[in-house]
Amino acid sequence: GQDSLASYLRTSCQSSLQNPRAVSPLDHLPRVLEPIDLRPQVSRPVDSASGPVSNSGVVESWKEKADLAYILKADPCGHCLIINNVNFCPESRLRTRVGSDIDCGKLQRRFGSMHFLVEVLCDLTAQQMGQALVQLARRDHSALDCCVVAILSHGCQASHRQFPGAVYGTDGRPVSIERIVNIFYGASCPSLGGKPKLFFIQACGGDQKDVGFKVASTPSRDVSPPRSPETDAVPFQDSLATFDQPDAMASLPMPSDIFVSYCTFPGFVSWRETSHGSWYIKTLDSVLEQWAHAEDLQTLLLRVANAVSEKGVYKQIPGCFNFLRKRFFFKT
Repeated sequence: GQDSLASYLRTSCQSSLQNPRAVSPLDHLPRVLEPIDLRPQVSRPVDSASGPVSNSGVVESWKEKADLAYILKADPCGHCLIINNVNFCPESRLRTRVGSDIDCGKLQRRFGSMHFLVEVLCDLTAQQMGQALVQLARRDHSALDCCVVAILSHGCQASHRQFPGAVYGTDGRPVSIERIVNIFYGASCPSLGGKPKLFFIQACGGDQKDVGFKVASTPSRDVSPPRSPETDAVPFQDSLATFDQPDAMASLPMPSDIFVSYCTFPGFVSWRETSHGSWYIKTLDSVLEQWAHAEDLQTLLLRVANAVSEKGVYKQIPGCFNFLRKRFFFKT
């Protein structure tokens, strides 16, 4: 939108080429340059007295260009499966994940408000988790535009070729994130071909605790100890071959249209408050509520990462593996 600046640059360049000695770089500078606004273009409230003042058209133009962003025209736009593992068998030696139901409720309401068909499955064994994911992948998604999977459970660090980490079933048996993602890739899920498949993983990536480091220029907003800190960490699993299907470790082409959001860095714990839910899901829900109408998925998760990184005495930083081909905007 900086037409005057573009015109100045074009005119100055042409004049310099024609007579480089006679033309000063400032000869064609306008007396008043329009200020360059580098702030994010977001919607602003409508003032009934002065009429609408909004930059929402910038966001809408992104959403309508199929070569730049995924188009979500269907309503509902897709399935959202939430697997919420809270209670684990005694033999697993995994603690009850108190507070996970709060996370589950937040996600159920949030994705429902963003036009997803939300299904919640609770306390699944590793085998049941695999079956539920395969059933979702085999559904007919032809009339839908995307798919979301959220898994809330204990987790661990695991050997991998593509996607790190694993999540636990209630029987204490792990399912690798790599296997979960591969269920939705290629011939296994043809009706989602070329459509975004989003995965949100609330589980520890390992048992390391991040004590952080001091940064003089960036004071922490939240340095108080968490109210009831718990982790979803389980020791490293060197091989999941005995638990997964034979193709879990197969060499596959790089998947497209896949986005995996991790609540923490591989190898590190994530934090969950028994009375308020996990830092990651609580922050994700808040960011989606405030910004999903105006920003794409990557920008939203940058906000989540920044907010979560400032919490607590022990630290946590969410991250993602992004193999999307275009920008993704939720339907709000």
